[in-house]
Amino acid sequence: MMGASGEPLTLLLVDDEENILNSLRRVLRSEPYQLLTAGSGEAALEQLESTHVDLVISDARMPGMDGATLLAQVQQRWPHCLRILLTGYADLTTTVKAINEGQIYRYISKPWDDDELRLIIRQALAFQYSERERSRLEALTQEQNRQLQELNASLEQRVKARTAELQQTADMLDLAYEELRNSYITATEVFANLVAQRLSKERQTNAQVIALVKAYAEHYQLDARLGGDLAMAAALYNIGKLTWDDRLLSRPSDLLYKEERVRYRKYPEIGESLLMTLEPIQDAGLIIRSHKERWDGQGYPDRLGGEAIPLGSRILRLAVDFIELQRGMILERKLSRDEALLLIKKYAGRLYDPQVCESFIELCTTLAPDLVLADNTIIALDTRRLEAGMVLARNLYAENGMLLLNEGKPLTRPLIDKLTAFEASEGARYTLFVRRPEVDAGVLTGVS
Repeated sequence: MMGASGEPLTLLLVDDEENILNSLRRVLRSEPYQLLTAGSGEAALEQLESTHVDLVISDARMPGMDGATLLAQVQQRWPHCLRILLTGYADLTTTVKAINEGQIYRYISKPWDDDELRLIIRQALAFQYSERERSRLEALTQEQNRQLQELNASLEQRVKARTAELQQTADMLDLAYEELRNSYITATEVFANLVAQRLSKERQTNAQVIALVKAYAEHYQLDARLGGDLAMAAALYNIGKLTWDDRLLSRPSDLLYKEERVRYRKYPEIGESLLMTLEPIQDAGLIIRSHKERWDGQGYPDRLGGEAIPLGSRILRLAVDFIELQRGMILERKLSRDEALLLIKKYAGRLYDPQVCESFIELCTTLAPDLVLADNTIIALDTRRLEAGMVLARNLYAENGMLLLNEGKPLTRPLIDKLTAFEASEGARYTLFVRRPEVDAGVLTGVS
């Protein structure tokens, strides 16, 4: 969503707890907003003095100026800036104050639901945009009417009729655009949900593939249209599997027999054909059609090779294979994350575009290691926040590339102290990806 000038809309996140700000950034990192943060109400007001902000999200309880007081000042000084209150406790007085004095758009209880938070923000900004457009159109209409009345009072009725005609046309265009947009969104949601319902839980890969391609598009600054088509293709890439029976769905692709393999190879074409009737998704359908092509020209369905394969399809192939290798959907056994990356690297130049493959591996290993699996049981902590009993979820490497700790290593207090001392001697800061003891125990119980 963009502002009137074409620039990203600006959100100011206000909370005295850094972990809450980090959580909000994580939830909104894939959204097209410019994010600003402040650790107090006073700091937030300083930023508002110098920077245009479209929406403020503030915690209710903060040292010094609380959230209700902050939002009341925002309403008085910048009334066009939307206001949302985050509250993690049952404080009726603060909430009422925020509603009455701050005239907030919504209040949201903590802990929040990520999808609901994103939806509320989109609705708030859409409401703000419609109000601004309404005000702009009203001002424009009034100015035009004034000028026309000055030129010739006798034309007043004609001007009114013409203005009404133009407004009716604008309303019809807005309605048509909104219907097209809703059809586009609804269709993709329905198709994605159908795929998810048809597959077992351990084979529902769309969310992880979407997260990967979005991260790739954002970091490497792909064309916005390609990024959008790629995200849609990631959501719907396996829609062609809906016609399969349960036995075919459950078998790894490398273990399929002749007839099954022929049927498997048709799913990209079937996926494209299902989407071609929806014009906004046709480009995504073309990406799906070619995402099983190989760089050496030995893929399917069209045996395209090299750069004849659409770029979006080359990226989608990497993301799909990376996730499906870890789910046991390609080989008979599930690969670890590192094993999957090594296998992908091995086949660069044969299955995969070598340049895109290199960028993809860099993204997964150094730029966004916490995003690639979209695993909400894994948390990233610095050494000062580690606790005995946590289990390392990813290998830990020193800055020189030396392996320090293996994935699966339980952390003890002496080991944490050694890590802290090593970090100080190296002058470095390490982030570890760990599971809490109770989360890891639950996972092991589920596996057994």
